[in-house]
Amino acid sequence: MSEPTRFSNFIRQIIEADIAAGKNGGRVVTRFPPEPNGYLHIGHAKSICLNFGLARDYGGRCHLRFDDTNPLKEDIEYIEAIKEDVCWLGFDWGEHLYHAADYFDQLYEWAVKLIRAGKAYVCDLTADQIRDTRGTLTEPGKESPYRNRSVEENLDLFRRMRAGEFPDGARVLRAKIDMASPNLNLRDPVMYRIRHEVHHRTGDRWCIYSTYDWAHGQSDAIEGITHSICTLEFEDHRPLYDWFLDQIDPPHRPRQIEFARLNLSFAVMSKRMLNELVRDGHVSGWDDPRMPTLAGLRRRGYTSEAIREFCERIRVARADSTVDMELLENTVREDLNPRVPRVMAVHRPLKVVIENYPEDRVEEVEAPNFPDDPPRMGLRKLPFCRVIYIERDDFMESPPKKFHRLSPGREVRLRWSYVIQCTGVVKDERTGEVVELRCTYDPDTLNAPLPEGRKIGGTIHWVSAAHALKATLRLYDRLFTVPNPAGGEADFKTYLNPSSLQVLQEALVEPSLAEARPGDRFQFERKGFYVVDLKDSQPGMPVFNLIVPLRDTWAKMVKTGQTE
Repeated sequence: MSEPTRFSNFIRQIIEADIAAGKNGGRVVTRFPPEPNGYLHIGHAKSICLNFGLARDYGGRCHLRFDDTNPLKEDIEYIEAIKEDVCWLGFDWGEHLYHAADYFDQLYEWAVKLIRAGKAYVCDLTADQIRDTRGTLTEPGKESPYRNRSVEENLDLFRRMRAGEFPDGARVLRAKIDMASPNLNLRDPVMYRIRHEVHHRTGDRWCIYSTYDWAHGQSDAIEGITHSICTLEFEDHRPLYDWFLDQIDPPHRPRQIEFARLNLSFAVMSKRMLNELVRDGHVSGWDDPRMPTLAGLRRRGYTSEAIREFCERIRVARADSTVDMELLENTVREDLNPRVPRVMAVHRPLKVVIENYPEDRVEEVEAPNFPDDPPRMGLRKLPFCRVIYIERDDFMESPPKKFHRLSPGREVRLRWSYVIQCTGVVKDERTGEVVELRCTYDPDTLNAPLPEGRKIGGTIHWVSAAHALKATLRLYDRLFTVPNPAGGEADFKTYLNPSSLQVLQEALVEPSLAEARPGDRFQFERKGFYVVDLKDSQPGMPVFNLIVPLRDTWAKMVKTGQTE
């Protein structure tokens, strides 16, 4: 897939107007500021592509900054995973890798400045008391009894907070703004809380940590960010963002712009919910291929090109909406189809004995790697012999009228090979299950057109029994059975899809896949796109993950209620 078409949007129009007006000296500096408290998901991919893409297109730069102000939830594992994900998407921050923790000293000094100006105070209310006195959308909040402490007392208490004299939760530093403001974010928000925790970057040097609201805008100002692009949930925080900047009056003044975050059907995007899925064992980890995390999508076999194209297709909007999972899956199909070679794999094998084929004979038939363009990537040779395997669902003993595959007395063509006819059925005496088919083949039909008037069923795929490679196939489906699992009254886990993973351990693939390496992608003809698993595949024992089926069947299931 070529680089995606780039569409204009309101953020581009703002930036272009700023450049035309000479604002920021014509500079464009954006940033992607993840909190290292979990793995990135496809919603973050939209922000990554937007921020890095704007910097690229306007000759600017984009910073990668970790907003690491909460050591209780942060981990080096998440930092490294985030860096890997941004690189995988095709973006490079160069020398501009930053941490909010690097600004702790400056943030502290600015907090002291607010205290000296009478714009911040130390409050002894508990978190629950602060919440209870905050007020509602229709009622003003109540001022803290500690709001009118003197500047000297506040300075003394704040310094002692930093020195570690008080236990966790004993005191906080709050901005003094307006407890009657219609914007709840301006009702004396917390700036610092006491947490005696070791920080991955600063060790035990600090025991007070800033809130995201206090660190966010100031970090942008320190780095000279020109356009601070956030998702819509920060729109109500923008007056606070600007109020803090007004108080410190930095030399560089960033502008916050909000856009709609990516909501994807049949998925959850909350880090809390994703963490809960991992913690409770509903998935195998953050990189489980059913997860919407970039690590999961990468292991699933999605390409970075498809993700970037998808992020362009959904556009940048001002209002929240939900994007159908089908659009993402179709984008992946379009990306893989022109560049992934075709092979044959039998998912649920059914033995076929071709009785009129010589027992000791093995021949090679030629198959193009790209049937629509045979010269491309050439041909491969497939061994053909007396005993083969076909898909179990390609045979029915008593088929309906429109069944065009194999049944007693009916002919079908084997892909790239002969026409065969079913002449007999062998069943398990105990269960009655069909375990083997007896067939004959027409030796004059090897990749040859049929005489006019001769009609056969469809074309089915197969593998040679003597040469096929045993493989494990993981068939992944959507993790949830409803489009909005987080939107109902019930716990979101109620809607987990019990069939989101099926493991086929007796599958057979053609011998050309013996050299397949982790990360290699293929189209299994008539089935779907697969990737060799990055973690669990071993030489001679491949594990293939279903990326996407060849066509979307879920939409039909939703319409008929089969997903409930």
